[in-house]
Amino acid sequence: MSTMTYKDYSARIEFSDEDGCFIGRMAGIRDIVTFHGDSVAELRAAFEEAVNDYLETCEREGLKPQRPYSGKVMLRIPPEVHARAAMQAEAHGKSLNQWVAEALRHVN
Repeated sequence: MSTMTYKDYSARIEFSDEDGCFIGRMAGIRDIVTFHGDSVAELRAAFEEAVNDYLETCEREGLKPQRPYSGKVMLRIPPEVHARAAMQAEAHGKSLNQWVAEALRHVN
């Protein structure tokens, strides 16, 4: 699986052996926006068209387009995990937010 990005929107890309084409779906939003293409060039053009169409449709209908991510995350973790993370952050001279953000940057 691969990804593609345009205007701050990303898409998850897969190849359908059954259909013999690439299929994409915008990621990180609840709305369902899909597209396809027989080549990478066609797929990129279809993705850009899908994003532009999504944004134009939202504007025309007076809707706020969903944005992929705000950067705000609320986690529910066991208190002992929270305590260990807070201690590690303090030991490294960082806020818990800074420490977690750095840790998440290393996730593949």
